[in-house]
Amino acid sequence: MGILSGDPKNEPMHYGEVFGIWTAVMTTKGKVAGYQALKNHVGDEDLKKLVEEAIRQGQQELNEMEALLKENGVGLPPTPPDRPAAELNDIPTGARFMDQEVAAMLSADTAASLVACSSIMGESIREDIGMMFGSFHTQKAAFGVKVLRLNKEKGWLIPPPLHSFKAE
Repeated sequence: MGILSGDPKNEPMHYGEVFGIWTAVMTTKGKVAGYQALKNHVGDEDLKKLVEEAIRQGQQELNEMEALLKENGVGLPPTPPDRPAAELNDIPTGARFMDQEVAAMLSADTAASLVACSSIMGESIREDIGMMFGSFHTQKAAFGVKVLRLNKEKGWLIPPPLHSFKAE
């Protein structure tokens, strides 16, 4: 039996795993705070529910990742303060993000986070870490479908040029 045999939780993390998870924690903390602020800009109730879901999902992921880092003696990045609630009408029109802009941000963030989860899964040698990020990936993919559907339903999706070539 080698050092990397047996219970993965008893295996040491390699530097790539530590860095990847630490970076994911730092990024997720920033996204949670950002979504708390963006929620104040949203007028559409369906979109607001998705922003709230993104916040909850981020907080759940943070709990798991921070616990893993703590168990392995890794210091945590700083946590930004929670953002206060504000009334939509108190934000000046020119300073307010439009609903379709918030939806586009959710789409882009979800796509980027899928790539980040895949990267950490691919570089991990501890099965528990790969599985944790596999679970995050699955949740994010399902969330991405919800955002896509909302963008289509609301008419917010701006597709690239569509290819309609048909060979004769």
